[in-house]
Amino acid sequence: MVRFIFSFLGAILTFVTLGLVAGVMMIGAVFWMYARDLPDTEDLANYEPKTISRIYSGEGRLIDEFAEERRLFAPADEIPELVKQAFISAEDKNFYTHKGYDARGIAAALVEAVKSRGQTVRGASTITQQVMKNFLLGGERTGERKVKELILATRIEETLSKDEILELYLNEIFLGQNSYGVAAAAQTYFNKTLSELRPEEAAYLAALPKAPSRYHPVRERERAVERRNFVLREMHENGFLDAETYQAAHTAPLRSVQNGDYQPFSASLPSRDYFTDEIRRQLSRDFGEAEFFGGGLSIRATIDPELQAEAAQALRRGLETYDRDRGVWRGTGETVDAAALADEAAWRAALAEVRVPRDIALDGKWLPAVVLRVEAQRLVIGIEDVEGTAEVPRKDIAWMKGDFFENFKPGDVVHVRRMTADSDGSFIRWTLRQVPEIQGGFVAMDVNTGRVLAMQGGFSYQDSVFNRATQAMRQPGSSFKPFVYAAALDSGYSPATIVIDAPIEIDTGEGIWRPRNSSNKFYGPTPLRTGIEQSRNLMTVRLAREVGMETVAHYAERFGVYDRLEPYLANALGAQETTLYRMVAAYAMFANGGERVEPTLVDRVQDRWGRTVYRHDTRRCIDCDTPELAEGEAPQIESDRKRVMNAITAYQLTSMMRGVVERGTAAGRVNLGVPTAGKTGTTNDARDVWFVGFTSNIAAGCYMGFDRPRGLGRGSYGGSMCAPVFNAFMKVATAKYGGGPFKVPPGGRFIKIDRYSGARLPDDAAGPNVVAEYFRAGAEPIFGLGGMIDGGFAMGSDLPLFEPGEDAPPVDMGEEVTTSTGRKATVGPKANFGTLSSGGLY
Repeated sequence: MVRFIFSFLGAILTFVTLGLVAGVMMIGAVFWMYARDLPDTEDLANYEPKTISRIYSGEGRLIDEFAEERRLFAPADEIPELVKQAFISAEDKNFYTHKGYDARGIAAALVEAVKSRGQTVRGASTITQQVMKNFLLGGERTGERKVKELILATRIEETLSKDEILELYLNEIFLGQNSYGVAAAAQTYFNKTLSELRPEEAAYLAALPKAPSRYHPVRERERAVERRNFVLREMHENGFLDAETYQAAHTAPLRSVQNGDYQPFSASLPSRDYFTDEIRRQLSRDFGEAEFFGGGLSIRATIDPELQAEAAQALRRGLETYDRDRGVWRGTGETVDAAALADEAAWRAALAEVRVPRDIALDGKWLPAVVLRVEAQRLVIGIEDVEGTAEVPRKDIAWMKGDFFENFKPGDVVHVRRMTADSDGSFIRWTLRQVPEIQGGFVAMDVNTGRVLAMQGGFSYQDSVFNRATQAMRQPGSSFKPFVYAAALDSGYSPATIVIDAPIEIDTGEGIWRPRNSSNKFYGPTPLRTGIEQSRNLMTVRLAREVGMETVAHYAERFGVYDRLEPYLANALGAQETTLYRMVAAYAMFANGGERVEPTLVDRVQDRWGRTVYRHDTRRCIDCDTPELAEGEAPQIESDRKRVMNAITAYQLTSMMRGVVERGTAAGRVNLGVPTAGKTGTTNDARDVWFVGFTSNIAAGCYMGFDRPRGLGRGSYGGSMCAPVFNAFMKVATAKYGGGPFKVPPGGRFIKIDRYSGARLPDDAAGPNVVAEYFRAGAEPIFGLGGMIDGGFAMGSDLPLFEPGEDAPPVDMGEEVTTSTGRKATVGPKANFGTLSSGGLY
C-alpha cells in the first residue's frame, strides 16, 4: 500500500514537473516567436517626436505656430520633480524599482480577463510598457500586444536609464485638447510653464492619460476633481507631498483655461493672417508637410509687424471706400434663430457660434452683432462681448440704398464698430460695417534683399484665406508697360525717342484689334517719357512692335513676371495674367539699379536642434570681423546678385516712372516727401486696377478687383483706387525706414529736353516742359523727329507733331515749341481720323 502511494505521488510529481517544463517551454516559445520581428529599441535613443513649428517676427516675437500634434519637447532635466512625482504616483508608483513590468498587476489583469471571458481587458502597464505601446506598438488591447510589450519593456530597461524612459513618456503621452506631452498640456490647460505648475495642477495633468475626454475640466468637472484628488492622495502617501500641502491642493478648486480662469496661450498671439499662412504654404512645399507640421522648425519671418498692420489698414480702407460708394448693403449672410432673440443668454450663445470674421480692425475693432429689433429710426442690436443692447441711428445708413426695413430683419448678424471723436477718442455711437465684395492684395518688400515686409491677401483672412497677393492670377494692365520700355531702352532707344501716338488696326487672325488710349484721344509724335507718364496704349503697342514681342517676353521672363510670356502684342498692354507678388519683386529690381532679388518671407529656418537649414541672405560681410570701424562707417556687404538689366537703363526707367507720380496718371495721389516712382494699371472695363511703386529702399504694390472678374464701374482707375493705398502705407514706411534719391550710375550724362517734343534744350533751360534726361556717355542721341518710331504703322500727313497731353486744352491753330538749336517753331493743328491710314501687322 505504501509502495502504491509513493508510486502515485511520484507519478503526480513527474506529471507536474513535465507540465511545468512544458509550460515554461511553451511560454519561451511564445516569447521567442513574438520577439523575432519586434522593432529595434535602439531607435528610441534617437527619439524625434512631432513638435510645434513656430514663426517669429524679426524682433523675435512669436507670431504663429503650426502643428499636427501640439507638442513642446521638454528634456528630463527641465521637467520639475513635482510633475514627475505626480505621473509616477498616478501611473506606476514602483517605476524606479521594477525591471520594466509589474508581475502582480499583470496577474490581476489576467484573473479579471478570465472571469469576464475576455470582455474586460484592463491594463496593468508600467510607464515603460506604455512607452513601448506608444512608440513601437499599436494601441489594440490584445494578448499578443501585451507579450510584445513585456519583451520590449525588459529590453528598453537595459538600453535607457529610468529618467530617459520617463522623458520619452512625459513628452509623448496624449493629454487631450490636441496636446501631446506635459509641456504642451500645461500651456493648454493653465497657460503656464511646467515650473509654474502648482501641486493640484500637476495632479490634474497626471489624471488625464487614462481617458482625457472623461476628465474634461468643464464638461466632466466632478469626475475630474475626483481623479485629481486621487492622484494627490497617492502623492501624499508616497511621501511626495506633506500634509499641509496635500490638504491645500485637495481643497483647491479646479481652475483652467477651458473654464475661463486663465487666458488661453493663443490670446498672446496675433490672429493668423495671410503672411504666416503663406509661409506655411511655401515651406510645406519646400520642406514637406510632415517636416513643417511636425519638425519643430524655428522660422524667422521677414515681417515688420508695424508695417503689416498698416498694410492691412490701408488696403481695407481702400476696399471699404469703393464698397460704400456703391451704396449696396449685403451684410454677412448669417442669421440667428429669431426664437432666441427674446432671451439674452440664448442669442449670445447663438451669436458666439456664428462663423463671421473676427479679425477685422479698421478705425477700431469690428464686432459681430445680431439685430434684435428693426424700427423706422433705429436698429436695436446685441453686440458680442458688450453688455446689454445698443442701437444704430437712421443717419448711419445714409450711404446705402433703402431704409432699415428694406435692408434688415430680426436675427440678421452684422458687423459694427465704435465711432469715436477724432479729437479725444470719445465714443459717439455704433456704426454698421460690412466686408466688401471687392477684394485685393498688397505687398511691400526691401528692394535690396527681397525681404517681404508686409503682405495682405484680402480684406480679412477669416473671411477668405485665399491669398490674392500670391495666388490670384490677374491682368496687370498698364503696370506691365515698364517692361516694354525697359526692353526698348536696353535696345538703344532713349527717353527722348519719339513714338507716334495715333490709331492703329491689327489683324489678329480672329478679327481686327483696335487698341485705344484710356482717354479715347491720340496725341501725335510723343517722347517715350510722356508715353509712360500718361500711360499711352497706342505708343506702347507701336514700341513693342518695333522692339519685337520676343524681346519684350524675354525681359518679362528675366524679371520673373512670367515663366513664359506669349509674344502677342496685346500682352504688351498687360493682357497675360500674373501675380502681385511677382510684379512687386520685378519693380524692386528697377529700384535697386537692375540687380536680381529673390523675394522671401523667411530670413532663416532652424531645425529642432538649432541647426540652420535655410538662410535667405547669403551675401558676405567683408569687414564684420574688424574690431573697430572708423566713425560713421558701416560694415561693407559684398553683393552676389546677378544683373538683370543695365544700370543706366534702370535709372532712366526709374526717372520716367517718377514722372508718373509727379505729373502723370498718379499725380496728386502719391505725396511722400521722398523721391518716388511707380506705375498705374487699369485693365479693360476696369476689371483690375493696380499701382506698383517704389522709393530708394522699399517697393510696394496694390491691386483690386472682384474675385470673379467684372468691371468696377466708371471712375475706377489704378491711380484713383490703388495709389492712395500705396501712399497711406508708404507714409508709415518712409517715416520708419526713410528714403533718399535714386542712385545715379556712372557712365552717363544729363541733357535737358522738351518733354513734349523730345527736342534738346540749352543747359540753362527751365519751365514745366523741361526735363533733364540721363543718356549713355559716348552715344549721340537723336532728338526730335529724326528718330521717330511708327512701329510699322503709317501716319497721316496732317497729324499734330506735338501736343502737351491729357491735361492741356485742345490746340487747333498750332503750337510754338523750342527746337534743339534754341529757336522757336510752330507745329501744326491736331489731325482727325480721316487723315490717318494704318498698315497691318500680318
